[in-house]
Amino acid sequence: MSKTKKVLARKMSPESLMMSYGYKPELSEGAIKCPIFQTSTFVFKTAEEGKSFFEVAYGKRALRPLEETGLIYSRINNPDLEILENRLCLWDEAEDGAVFESGMAAISTTVLELLKPGDLLLHSEPIYGGSDHFFKHILLKFGIHSVGFMPNQSKEEVINIINSTGKADKLAMIFIESPANPTNDLIDMKMCVEIAKKFSTNNKKVITAIDNTFLGPVFSHPLKHGFDLVLYSATKYIGGHSDVIAGACVGSKELMKRIKSFRSIMGTMASPNTGWLLLRSLETLKMRMTLQAQNAEKIAVWLNKHPKVEKVYYLGLLKKGSKQYSIYKQQCLAPGAMISFDVKGGEKKAFKVLNQLQLIKLAVSLGSTESLAEHPYSMTHAPVNDELKKKMNLTEKLIRLSVGVENYLDIIADIEQALAKA
Repeated sequence: MSKTKKVLARKMSPESLMMSYGYKPELSEGAIKCPIFQTSTFVFKTAEEGKSFFEVAYGKRALRPLEETGLIYSRINNPDLEILENRLCLWDEAEDGAVFESGMAAISTTVLELLKPGDLLLHSEPIYGGSDHFFKHILLKFGIHSVGFMPNQSKEEVINIINSTGKADKLAMIFIESPANPTNDLIDMKMCVEIAKKFSTNNKKVITAIDNTFLGPVFSHPLKHGFDLVLYSATKYIGGHSDVIAGACVGSKELMKRIKSFRSIMGTMASPNTGWLLLRSLETLKMRMTLQAQNAEKIAVWLNKHPKVEKVYYLGLLKKGSKQYSIYKQQCLAPGAMISFDVKGGEKKAFKVLNQLQLIKLAVSLGSTESLAEHPYSMTHAPVNDELKKKMNLTEKLIRLSVGVENYLDIIADIEQALAKA
């Protein structure tokens, strides 16, 4: 084997594979980038081929050696989405993945496929407002119950919460958000996996799932810590340009086969155009997230010393020796680029700061190239019970900041002038 071949044969990192993995230019007139396959349906060469494709698509038989999945209909499969799903799996080293038209489509499709009436869902608190509403209100209409637990609660305390519901034998899924939106609280993945094993039986496995949007596939890999499924609002860091709405889920082939089949029935498949935009974004994902994290670290340190800031919620400021710091060191590769902070003076002062921002845009969402700020209490987490929000330190004085790729000195200057005017 030549020296050149040895170099090419090495196992490449995900950021390198994002440029070409899963795509064959010769199948698309030599185009260096995957085109947008903006089509609803695909032509079969023969009736026998169409029959064969459907047999695989609906699980009537497994793929034969060297056989590839055939293209049928864009609600079932599409080249843009298949290539995207293959590339998303690289970051988490997952067996399979699925892309959806939104983060909530990913969560709702996954949960509805894997849970049934009478089941119990255990979830962490706080959690994104849309997820909170779906778990606590929508699932009840399907006879699925949910119960929450708080960060820093011990394994024994969480087990007691499960038992107190009277439905411990019906526990079917543990769903966490870590870091939590918007407080950056971490949930111990190892503890969740151990609890899932405790309540699993020979006939029923308790599934563990995590919304990994805040740290993205670059800074956290939950599958390596024993989790079954990892979900993303791909709108955020994966998309990263505030121009696409999408969601994703990755995990084992067994679970993803069920989720993708249900996705086809529910019609929550992402569009070819969405897939193409995400393929574009994946090429710069690590570069963007690395710069955003570097910016956030400098901004958080500055905020932590500001006299008008009461408290900063940021993983990079966790105190050594604390339980949260220990969890961070176990399961995170970097602090990420999400910062929340309490402004002295409550909602009135927080609103004044938000209204005075110039470079930073006052908008919900996160993870994009531009810096964004919002008021979680009255905006993204408006559906969450007010008493529960205050219990979780999610108060009227809290501002959530998604740090972008701008020069960090300009971001600091913008926050500084806004705080001064407030």
